[in-house]
Amino acid sequence: MRIGVDLGGTKIEAAALNSVGAIEARRRISTPRGDYAATVQAIKDLVGEVEREAGCDERAASVGIGIPGTIVATTGLVKNANSTWLNGRPFGRDIEAALGRAVRFANDANCFALSEAADGAATGCRVVFGVILGTGVGGGIVIDRQILVGANAIAGEWGHNPLPAMQPDEFPGPPCYCGRTGCIETFLSGPALVADHRRQTGVDLSGPEIVARAESGDAACRAGLDRYADRLARALAAIVNIIDPDAIVLGGGLSSLSFLYDAVPRRWGTHILSREIATRLLRPRHGDSSGVRGAAWLWPPEPP
Repeated sequence: MRIGVDLGGTKIEAAALNSVGAIEARRRISTPRGDYAATVQAIKDLVGEVEREAGCDERAASVGIGIPGTIVATTGLVKNANSTWLNGRPFGRDIEAALGRAVRFANDANCFALSEAADGAATGCRVVFGVILGTGVGGGIVIDRQILVGANAIAGEWGHNPLPAMQPDEFPGPPCYCGRTGCIETFLSGPALVADHRRQTGVDLSGPEIVARAESGDAACRAGLDRYADRLARALAAIVNIIDPDAIVLGGGLSSLSFLYDAVPRRWGTHILSREIATRLLRPRHGDSSGVRGAAWLWPPEPP
């Protein structure tokens, strides 16, 4: 049995997978935002709950965890997490001590990309870019079903590059928690969609409210979603120009916006250095289960 944990900015999910990848138990709770000790305790409790529900002996299951950042190999400390209370903390060591076993960690977007490349929407694709569009914006690269980590453990972190081809009214871009301005994350995350609508209209609506009003014909909300699609197209075109993936799979809450799968490919051709574009933009097969599935499969099957 393999347990995967998806640590997000708003929720923590844990699931136990059997040897063929079927989920035997699954639990989800709200993330204790801003509280490091409570986050560690919540993960410990969740792992214990799904272990018992799946009928595992205590500490018998392997555990993999996807985190919204990276653990630095030389120090064991978290960096680049948009869940900022994790940054600078020895998260790996603290989790292993809490669970009493070895644990494998990967960036949450890497886990998502691995899940969708292994047996998800991008099955059979050699190069896959997985995108998280949620509380933050993350990315992961999988080549031949192996996560590309990189020399600095930041491969795929496109969210903290500047938005490509910025328009005059977008310059210099909103401030980002990383200390820069105009990061892709400040335009394409869920909170960024809300903030963009507020800047343009002076009206404070939630993301779901913006989408619902757009579908009902609200012109300002429809214009906001159109701006979002255009920015996403520019940002993904830069990825295509660099790694030329077979497929890009969208994940996170904003991946449920159906119009993106047509609107973005219609727009990205202007920014891609190729007349013929074979890259496909795909919905995730496993939906919001991809994070936990990819985390669980950080432990590969044992050889027979």
